[in-house]
Amino acid sequence: MMYLDAAATAPPRREVLEAMWPHLTTGFGNPSSAHSAGEAAARALEAARETAAGVLGCRPGEIIFTSGGTEADNLAVKGLALAGMDRLALERPAHERPGAAPHVVSTAVEHPAVLESLNYLRRRHGFSVTLLPVDGTGMVDPEQAAAVLTPKTVLCSVMYANNEVGTVQPVGEIAGRCRAAGVPVHTDAVQAGGWLDLNVTALGVDALSLSGHKLGTPKGIGLLYLRGAPAVEPVMHGGGQERGRRSGTENVAGAVGLAAALVLAAAERDDAVRHAEALRNRMVEAVLRDIPGALLTGHRTRRLPGHASFCFPGASGEAVLLELERAGVLCSSGSACAAGSDEPSAVLTAMGLDREVAQTAVRFTFTAALTEGEVDRAARAAGEAVAAVGGLMRR
Repeated sequence: MMYLDAAATAPPRREVLEAMWPHLTTGFGNPSSAHSAGEAAARALEAARETAAGVLGCRPGEIIFTSGGTEADNLAVKGLALAGMDRLALERPAHERPGAAPHVVSTAVEHPAVLESLNYLRRRHGFSVTLLPVDGTGMVDPEQAAAVLTPKTVLCSVMYANNEVGTVQPVGEIAGRCRAAGVPVHTDAVQAGGWLDLNVTALGVDALSLSGHKLGTPKGIGLLYLRGAPAVEPVMHGGGQERGRRSGTENVAGAVGLAAALVLAAAERDDAVRHAEALRNRMVEAVLRDIPGALLTGHRTRRLPGHASFCFPGASGEAVLLELERAGVLCSSGSACAAGSDEPSAVLTAMGLDREVAQTAVRFTFTAALTEGEVDRAARAAGEAVAAVGGLMRR
């Protein structure tokens, strides 16, 4: 069976599991405990924090370990926006405060973790939300992002790379324009981890979310980078761990694994990117050449190296997936977080695709371990699957 759904979750890496193992067995202490076992766990946790900070180019105290990318996105969007709302209220004269609705900017193609956090802010706290449109490749225009900023804008959240179509956003340019306006910027970099530069100084962002299981850790660990010591409203309340920003006993083994995965990814990135881009281009060329009517979704070149996504008009995407699995190829129709939904992809419709075409989406995502032979086999299987499904639909 060929696994081509790494954007949903990547295979765990042996080196990562080996780094985690001592903290799952003999070194199981609670890092908040005052005895020797707890102190050993606390040292391991802080070492992991220092390692992760080294990869991101930030200070260890700017790293918050979370349960994954979704929690990191929630803490960034809700936490920074609510703190910004409080700041905005204090800065305005009392007679203006009731009408000073805080404003958040994001895009129409964000992960549900961001979009649902925005819906919460709008529904429960009266925020005004602007979702920037994208072009047919899924790209945001930085000038449009700058144009919608107002004195009430407390946050801009733009994902680094899209999970469904692989398009890489001009985050650095957007961050620069927001910084000039005094607006903090968050980027969901969950899909970018392992492929793109994560140096937060180079990106110019104030907050960045990552998830370990896209990098080779088991599920259940992530992190949020927060520049400096900004005011942030916690979304997890309790014992005040993670410097009061995220309560709950820390996942020490997960943090150690995430740090190990980040180091491995950074060391291998240049070679991995070259190899994966060549394989991606090989698959794209084969599918567009051999499958009549196939459409590449996302930007042709500004896309993740290990990401090839298509629509096959006239063929149900779910039916194509079933045919591919019968042929030994595991892939997906888009976001794993929307699995089982009958609705077309909001990302694809935001890019201008018709609902019917959007429902024919198939996504192939892979690690750098894939081979040319496997790519060729997957492309052939895709062609056979589309032909089989198309033939059934025409009957």
